[in-house]
Amino acid sequence: MGVEYTEEQIERTLTDLGATVEKTIAAQPGPDGGAAGTVFTVTSPSWRSDLEIREDLVEEIGRLVGYDEIPSTVPVAPPGRGLTRSQADRRRVLQGLADAGLTEVLAYPFVSAAQNRFFGSATAEEGEAQRMVHLANPISAEFGYLRTSLLPGLLEIARRNHSRGFRDLALYESGSVFLPGEQLGSASIPPLGARPADEVLADLGAGIPDQPRHVAAVFTGHDSVAGPGHAPRAWDWQDAIGTALDVGALLGVELAVTQGHHQAFHPGRTARLSLAGGDGTVVGVAGELLPTWLETADLPARTVAMELDLDALIAAAAGVVVAQTLSTFPPTSQDVALVVPADTVAAEVLATLREGAGELLEDIALFDVYAGPGVPEGQKSLAFSLRFRAPDRTLTADEASGARSAATALAAERHGAVQR
Repeated sequence: MGVEYTEEQIERTLTDLGATVEKTIAAQPGPDGGAAGTVFTVTSPSWRSDLEIREDLVEEIGRLVGYDEIPSTVPVAPPGRGLTRSQADRRRVLQGLADAGLTEVLAYPFVSAAQNRFFGSATAEEGEAQRMVHLANPISAEFGYLRTSLLPGLLEIARRNHSRGFRDLALYESGSVFLPGEQLGSASIPPLGARPADEVLADLGAGIPDQPRHVAAVFTGHDSVAGPGHAPRAWDWQDAIGTALDVGALLGVELAVTQGHHQAFHPGRTARLSLAGGDGTVVGVAGELLPTWLETADLPARTVAMELDLDALIAAAAGVVVAQTLSTFPPTSQDVALVVPADTVAAEVLATLREGAGELLEDIALFDVYAGPGVPEGQKSLAFSLRFRAPDRTLTADEASGARSAATALAAERHGAVQR
């Protein structure tokens, strides 16, 4: 009990219980390992059928003498390192999405084969074969597979809320998806009673599917509630892409946005998200969901979504983010409009302009896309805003114009761009 009770306390307490107590002196340790000294032989009273073993008697002594006599000993907490880097990064992303006004939800990881085939994996390349994990004992025959995407569960939650009158939704979830390899868990379960051989364990491990953690978001309806003098804005594909870029910014990872394709998304309103620079690893997809599917799923038209491989983003994040030096010299802004073929990807032109402008370019943004009178048929006009700044001096207009000319010249060489 953690208390050194006297022999008188022990004998008096057990006697008060109605037990018969006999004391003997044992010079040697008993057969049960007890220490040498006084031995109490106790016969419990007939009305206490709960006193069967020696520990029952010890508990009664502690109870009757008083639990308050037992000292409180606070264990010393072992030293810890706090959250790991990946744990801290995940919490930063989840808190950032909540701070942006999204609501976190939790969906079941069980889906149908059709849902897995339709939504696939956010990082799968076009035409890649879809593998999935089949459950041996599913809770429902309809949903007998583990998810390869977070979107089926998120959209089901959105559909259920929408059917109950909640029309303006911004939902997000983070969780594991299950992407099996070639083996698909084909190893047999070893028998019990002995440790399996290393090769058996390796075979079992090879059959465990890859389980990266993803983060996804779904938007339906409007971004706010209508009110006097205020017309709410409908969510669109730019919100889905912007949320994905925000996730990257929270981790200090720059994402490249290019035209993409996904069977669950609207053709022409789908963005492929990849790591900027390096090998351009695809880490997600964003855009407007397929209208025909939305109609059959009883979801609003123009529902938008995004999904990212959160583990891949965390792995690409720098351990230390170095803050850039702020220049105290004024910037110089110039615009340029380029006419390019209609099928040219604006993000590729923007990247070319950034490369051609050189070190003086501080920021560049696409602010207009136009096709109509004044632009030849089969072509479009892309208007960009460029901001130049030098860290050590005030730029002249000629220096800024020279940098812009170098950028447009490179765009003309690579994309056939003509300045409008």
